[in-house]
Amino acid sequence: MVLGRGTSLFAGALIVACMVLVGPSAPSGSLFAGSLPVEAVRDVVPNRVMTWNICNPCEDSNVDRAAEIATYAPQVIGLQEACVRDVEGIRNYLESRYGLVYHVEYGTVLQNWGRCGGVPWSPGAFGQAVLSAAPMTDAVTVEYPDGGSEDRGYMAVTTTVGGRSVRVFNTHLAQRRQEAVRADQTRVLAADVARHDRAIVLGDFNAVPDAPELAGIWALAADADPQCRPSPVGDCEPTTDWQSKFDYVFLRGIVPLEQRVHPTPYSDHHLVRTDLDTA
Repeated sequence: MVLGRGTSLFAGALIVACMVLVGPSAPSGSLFAGSLPVEAVRDVVPNRVMTWNICNPCEDSNVDRAAEIATYAPQVIGLQEACVRDVEGIRNYLESRYGLVYHVEYGTVLQNWGRCGGVPWSPGAFGQAVLSAAPMTDAVTVEYPDGGSEDRGYMAVTTTVGGRSVRVFNTHLAQRRQEAVRADQTRVLAADVARHDRAIVLGDFNAVPDAPELAGIWALAADADPQCRPSPVGDCEPTTDWQSKFDYVFLRGIVPLEQRVHPTPYSDHHLVRTDLDTA
């Protein structure tokens, strides 16, 4: 039977309508899955962690941020300069577009209408966040006694990486040219990290590897890049647009397999991802 053009158009519209009503068969829960690079990971990598300062205030889309994360699909990612609303959007896009389901814990220490929107009497929360494919327990948020020019702090959770339980820290230290403030902050952070035999410390430390204020962290943990050391001869790959290494994956009691730094157009900080040997 040959259908006329009008009948064909009606049939096509009916099929689309049915698809919307019935919903997709793909597990992502979205009608059309988001596109990823050919080399992108298609499921969470259980032994992979990542740190990323997502830049705030910036005008970048949470759709783009989610696509960057989904490309590498870490088990755990620590975000800095994160507004709760942005993290909620990123998490939703990761699930609806890519089928990647994450739990979330927040380490927000600042209520800031200018950074995170909202209304003056109910501003958005700003700070750190951790997304984990496995549930998280024992979450804590600590605000540093002195944040410098802006309130800063760290958060910590216990979760699973590579099939083993590990304590994960995520921090953002005081801005540049505030060395003395960062030194006090790392003393607070190091005291907590030292309580754990196995720990991953993620974050934007706003300091180069041989900065004196990082000495206490280096005494407890190693950079996930074995070539990066706290000395002028260390070969540390830059993690920012201004060619400085400020972003770290520090490991205590855990062996790295591979670390990669990925520049991104959506932040002035690069993505830093590490695959771990948790055995």
